[in-house]
Amino acid sequence: MDAYVAAVAATRSELSAQPALPDIIRYATLAASGHNTQPWRFRLSQGRVDILPDTALRTPIVDPDDHHLFVSLGCAAENLALAAAARGLPGEVGFDPAGDGCAAFSFGKGTSQGSALFDAIPARQSTRADYDGRPVSAADLRTLAAAAAVPGVNLVLITDQPRRDKVRDLIVAGNSAQLADPAFVRELKHWIRFNPRQAIETGDGLFSVSSGNPALPDGLGPILFDATFTAKAENEKYARQLKSSAGLAVFMAQQEDHDHWIRTGRACQRFALQATALGLRHAFVNQPVEVASLRPELADLVGMPRRRPDLLMRFGHGPTLPFSARRPARIAAAAGVAT
Repeated sequence: MDAYVAAVAATRSELSAQPALPDIIRYATLAASGHNTQPWRFRLSQGRVDILPDTALRTPIVDPDDHHLFVSLGCAAENLALAAAARGLPGEVGFDPAGDGCAAFSFGKGTSQGSALFDAIPARQSTRADYDGRPVSAADLRTLAAAAAVPGVNLVLITDQPRRDKVRDLIVAGNSAQLADPAFVRELKHWIRFNPRQAIETGDGLFSVSSGNPALPDGLGPILFDATFTAKAENEKYARQLKSSAGLAVFMAQQEDHDHWIRTGRACQRFALQATALGLRHAFVNQPVEVASLRPELADLVGMPRRRPDLLMRFGHGPTLPFSARRPARIAAAAGVAT
């Protein structure tokens, strides 16, 4: 773990006062992504950075329409925008529909614009642990909602127990359905890193220790996974973790397209960074989003029938776990533009 902690700390080191563009992009890669796949590529052109989808890193079972992939691009774009603004390179995030579509950051002019959200980038993590059950104040809930305000995206916060219990039941139902699908389990297992060496070598995936599980040798990890990863055990874990949380956040884009999924990622990332700045933890519980048959019930529950729920996150006061690894950013330049 010592080597792992040192490697991860280097990827999360403080941004220098006058960073080169690749170092700003390093901050973009600290964003959330499904299964920590980091499905993005960066292309530099004059006055612009495009964040392109890397379809080689698709997760076609859990994410057959690349919804999570484009949400991940939005998360990275928001980090990039915050980091650039903090170092005197403010700009705007937009959507370029060319090809498969991408998030496009265009540089403007201005002075440094530091923020609590920027400061939180290297400390943010999806904390898959039990929280302590304490509520979040009304003032902090308002701050979270304000931070996540992105045009084209709605956020619903659920803190009352009756609706939380109903969402818990949807999460358990979705988890049971996913774990009954051998293809889903194989895909998930493919992205699990059972020990620090695996996590360092790949720079991606779901490191077992970052989810509160022990590190295991290469040969033993997959065997114990097959023996212990059951719907019953996972459902009990989710029920316990949801009970320990302060609330749930549901993100819903106003349209179902790549542009709005990127916007959802930006809103989600801003929420997560604001939560981190407030000393709160968060983790995704997306089963009712990923199992299509459960989406209408979740949409009805939050008062937005016929809309597609995009993301579901729990939040509250909790511990810090070891951070996930990151790969070096893949950066390409347009003709005549140096990296």
